[in-house]
Amino acid sequence: MTPTEFILAHTAVSSPPACPELRLHLASEVTPLWEATEAYLEKNNVPPPYWAFPWVGGQALARHILDNPSLVAGKSVLDFASGSGLVGIAAKMAGAAQVLATDIDKVALASIHLNMAENGVTIQASDHNVLDDQYCPWDVVVAGDVCYEKPMAETTFAWLRRCSAQGAKALMADPGRAYLPKTGLMRLSKITIACSLDLEDRTSREVGIYQIVG
Repeated sequence: MTPTEFILAHTAVSSPPACPELRLHLASEVTPLWEATEAYLEKNNVPPPYWAFPWVGGQALARHILDNPSLVAGKSVLDFASGSGLVGIAAKMAGAAQVLATDIDKVALASIHLNMAENGVTIQASDHNVLDDQYCPWDVVVAGDVCYEKPMAETTFAWLRRCSAQGAKALMADPGRAYLPKTGLMRLSKITIACSLDLEDRTSREVGIYQIVG
């Protein structure tokens, strides 16, 4: 089974609560997909299906971009650890000139291609690990909900600060994860996002939208 076939077999097209403008291939139930992915993982060496869920950080960042299109209009945008492509697709819908969505999961890349087609936009998708790059050629870099593990948070934030120092507008969204940096962030806004108890410990979370500074 190809990644595309796997996605089509285990998801349905629906809209994230905070972004009704978008249509994505999402899991309707958490446990069956997770169990199916474990079997698929053994055969294909793929990560867990983070791409199949509209995480609150990504929704908040996408909503912020859709409501403030001048942030990305006419600009080049990198959607880091894109998952479903939610934020990158929102950036393209808001008028971004070019969007690159990156994710190291090959199933996520297939998800991004399906989702961009579903929304009638074209963005690029790559499994290149940009954290290894020293040069940041994009006007805007977006990262939704990346502070849930310490190594990931520290590495990503250091890279986002490099991007900011090179002139990019680096934006991230976070709902109060344990490893959100204490300094180097300027909060631009906050938004409350409805969420599932299967994914979070409550039915809604307040998510901050931050710009990396300093």
